[in-house]
Order: sequence, then structure tokens, then C-alpha cells
Amino acid sequence: MTQLIDRRQNAGKKSTVNRQRFLRRYKNQIKRAVTEAVGKRSITEIEHGEQITIPAKDISEPHFHRGQGGVTERILSGNDEFVTGDRIKRPAGGAGGNGSGEASNSGEGEDDFVFQLSREEFLELYFEDLELPDLVKKELARINTFKTVRAGVTTSGTPTNINILRSMRQATGRRVALASPYKRQLRLAEKELADLQLLPNPEPVELARLQRDIEFLKKRISTVPFIDTIDLRYNHRTRMPAPSTQAVMFCVMDVSGSMDEPKKDIAKRFFILLYLFLTKNYEKIELVFIRHHTSAREVNEEDFFYSRETGGTVVSSALELLSTVIEARYNPTAWNIYVAQASDGDNWNADSPYCLELLQEKIMPLLQYFAYIEIMPRHHQSLWEVYQQVQDQYPNFAMENIDNVADIYPVFRELFKRKTV
Repeated sequence: MTQLIDRRQNAGKKSTVNRQRFLRRYKNQIKRAVTEAVGKRSITEIEHGEQITIPAKDISEPHFHRGQGGVTERILSGNDEFVTGDRIKRPAGGAGGNGSGEASNSGEGEDDFVFQLSREEFLELYFEDLELPDLVKKELARINTFKTVRAGVTTSGTPTNINILRSMRQATGRRVALASPYKRQLRLAEKELADLQLLPNPEPVELARLQRDIEFLKKRISTVPFIDTIDLRYNHRTRMPAPSTQAVMFCVMDVSGSMDEPKKDIAKRFFILLYLFLTKNYEKIELVFIRHHTSAREVNEEDFFYSRETGGTVVSSALELLSTVIEARYNPTAWNIYVAQASDGDNWNADSPYCLELLQEKIMPLLQYFAYIEIMPRHHQSLWEVYQQVQDQYPNFAMENIDNVADIYPVFRELFKRKTV
């Protein structure tokens, strides 16, 4: 059987085709190694590549080899220790070196296979089975958005769409087609007149006839217009359906005094993971960062993660700002709206019922999905109880609890796992 190997190389002098074949062939082993590697690194470093190790036994292939046995005679140069009939013991150790492979009791071994994944390959494997829930176009069955695209030229249109080049080309062709017969007759008449005038006694009647013909032909040529309405050509544009895939994710984080540094660190790690997930999988998604204590502010990414401003806790301030931003900038008929909120659940008891009112009446009817994580190793407070009522009423509302850093990945996968049909 013929086997073809693609030796073409990319800019990094690595065979792209063979590399992709290797990733497909050992996908399970590589993905398992990626999962182990993620557990050993900071989430802030997740966007970098990774050097992973695959056990040699996982990539081994069956092969033929000579079996041991028979009588073999060898001559060792410089041998002054052994004579015929002596038995030489095998080495007790492995194959030597400091590799991570395992040696057999026969003194032979093989190191594990080390493979370097790029940033794109690493994220692709890690986020492969995740997706935003229900990210579908609003009213998918109906076409309600269009885009205008060029579709050649047409003979009718508005003056602003005139294609000058095509129009002048058409006018030139028309003038040549209409005037060329008269020009040809004019040249013949002028030549005949010139020949007649060279004669000693030209006939006056013939001269007058030729002069009338020449004047008539020149007049006919001059009546051919430089450009006519039939020459005009217009740029034609047509409307093509443009499915709306716009989406916005609101990241809401509690930065009140009850959110100590460990809790804030967990929240920051969760949002960093969420941010990487969104930018990797959804190119056209927008992010809005809202941080709150007694008051809420829309901030940039830098302030969202690293600002030291703090205070009490009024969760409704963030929900009010969320509702205001949606109303001002993100029309629910054109945008898929998602919200991810992180808090320790600590809130004024009198404010929690107002949060329930905001969610039920203003926010949840506009959203595709609302994910709430509560960073609270102890018992839940009033905000959790209120949000449970929202979860019972709206199937697109999800809530999970995070006790420590180790819970971030399971919770994230639970919130954004791919739904099976």
C-alpha cells in the first residue's frame, strides 16, 4: 500500500499537516494531559501554550522484532576479563539518564513523549466541549436583518449610483456604432470631391452634389450625442439576509467589604476564564464590566480586576445599572444578552426583594442567560433565597456555589456546558 507523507512546512519549520494528524490521532491522550496541566497553573496564564507529556505506552505502535534465543558468538575487542563460557549479568539499573520514563527489569526503557502545544491548540482543546447556552439568533425562522452587497450594474437607478466608467464606455461604443457608416461615406465623398477638383474642367453639377453630400454627412455625424440616457449604467446593490449573531456578556462583580481578597481572587479567576472562553469562541461578542458595592459603575477591564475601591453592599445598584445599559445600548430584538454575576451573597435584607422585582420585571425577560456564582463556604443569605425564586420562574437562570479555587472549573463547566439534544 502506498503511503504519502506531506513534507510541506509552515513558517515555523514544522509540518502543519502532520502536526494536525498527530493531534487528531492522540486527541484523548493530549486532552487528558491538557486537563492535568490546567490544574497545575494559574488561570491568568491559561492563554499561553503548554508543554505536555504523553506516556510512551500511549503512543506505542505494534511492530515486528527479532526474538531472543539461539546461540550468538561475539568478539569483544580489548577483553581481558572474560573467556568463552562466562556468563555476563545484565545491568541492574535502567537505560540511564534522568528521564521520566520507566525502565523494565531487563534494563531497557523509554522516556515519555513531550509535546509543545501552541496557545490556540491549548485553548481549542480546553474549550472544546463548552459553549454559551442557547446562543441562537432571535427569531431564527424569520429574516429580519439584511446587508447590502454589490451585484454588478443595471440600466436604471439613482444619480448617486451612476457608474461613470461603465457609462462612458457604453457611450463611446454607441457613438462609434452610429457614426462609423457616415464617417466612411464622408471619407469617400471627400476623396471623390478632391479627385474631381483636380480635373481641368469639372462638372459644376457633380461638384455641387458632392458638396451637399459632405455637408449632410457632417451634419449627421454631429447629431450623434456625446452621451445619451441609454448609455447610463448604475451600480446595482441587492439586499442579502444577514443573520444576527450579536451578543453581549455583562460581567457583574461584588467588590464590597465582605468580599475579602480570597473571594475577590476567586471571582477574578472565574471572570478571566469566562473572558478567555468568550474571546476564543465568539468573535463578535461584546463585554461590559460592572463592579458594585453600595453603588455600581461600568468600568474597563483594568479597573474591573484591579481597582481597590470598596464599600457596603447594595446589589440592586448593579441590577439597575445593568437594566439602564441594556435599554440604552443593546436592543433585545437585535442582541443576545448574557449576564454573569459573582458575589458572596451578602446584601441588605431590605434590598433583596427589590432585586427580585428588578429581575422579574425588567431584566430576565430580555436575557438569553443569567449565570450567578456565589462565593460562600458557609450558609447562604437572603440574596441566594431570592435568586432561587428567580430560578424557579425562569429556566434561563442558573446559579452555582463556589467554596474554593478548586470549584472554579467544575462550576464553570456546569454553567456553560454544551447541551445535548
